[in-house]
Amino acid sequence: MTRDVEVFAGGVAVITGAGSGIGTGLARRAGVLGMTVVVADVNEATAQTTVDAIVTEGGKAEAIAVDVSQPEELDRLAEIVFARHDAVRLLINNAGIETVGYTWEVPTARWEATLNINLHGVIHGVRAFVPRMIASGKEAWIGNLSSVGAFGQMPAQTAYTVTKHAVQAFSECLYLEMELKNLPIHVSTIVPGMMRTNIFNAEGGEGEPGQSQGHRRAMFAMMRDYGMDLDEGCRLFLEQMAENRFWVHSQPEMSTQIIGGRVKFLTEQTAPLMPDLAREIAVD
Repeated sequence: MTRDVEVFAGGVAVITGAGSGIGTGLARRAGVLGMTVVVADVNEATAQTTVDAIVTEGGKAEAIAVDVSQPEELDRLAEIVFARHDAVRLLINNAGIETVGYTWEVPTARWEATLNINLHGVIHGVRAFVPRMIASGKEAWIGNLSSVGAFGQMPAQTAYTVTKHAVQAFSECLYLEMELKNLPIHVSTIVPGMMRTNIFNAEGGEGEPGQSQGHRRAMFAMMRDYGMDLDEGCRLFLEQMAENRFWVHSQPEMSTQIIGGRVKFLTEQTAPLMPDLAREIAVD
């Protein structure tokens, strides 16, 4: 028996944003490992599609419609899950959106949506679930979706980058809080590199400046052509979480390179350097 099966089989997994992208891949992998998967997504239809895929593969799953941008929705999710299942072994705060556009051109509503989904969804997911996890007295695992973008800068992806820097800091502090309180809850920062997902599809850009579509098309094509297979990346994520690692990567070499650049930037305190890719896909 592999370590991930040993750790997770028979437990309950709650994954937000599991109707698409990395969330779907994580939910399907959790189902393969023998977990009962709560597929939470703002789009109930796509959540049900993920549930159907898990069930077809022989797993157990249920869909719950949840808007993670609303803290009370995460309270409701936690209340429902613990009433039905008594304990949660795996919580992954995954829900997120990409936003493209220059800082001053992104509309207020899109800025607020990005902050509320990507950052507040993680914070309030933890706030809603952790007290119940503690009360259960059982060992549990929490994964928060960071990104290689948490260690760099990218013009015209500012809103997304800001949230991932913040999620990374939040996860580091949360890890120390669990250690300080000697709680049996393991915290991981999940750091995807370039993976084949639909985060840059055109439909995801609702509310962005009109000129953002060229940037989205270029990024989508690059991820499609050079990105890592989604199922393989999600397998690696849960394997590493099962080993109680804080740092969880899809492509550790990519992470090492980008984090190394961040260390150099902070040590030398230079002005921010323009990524080569930024000039190629610059928003007009």
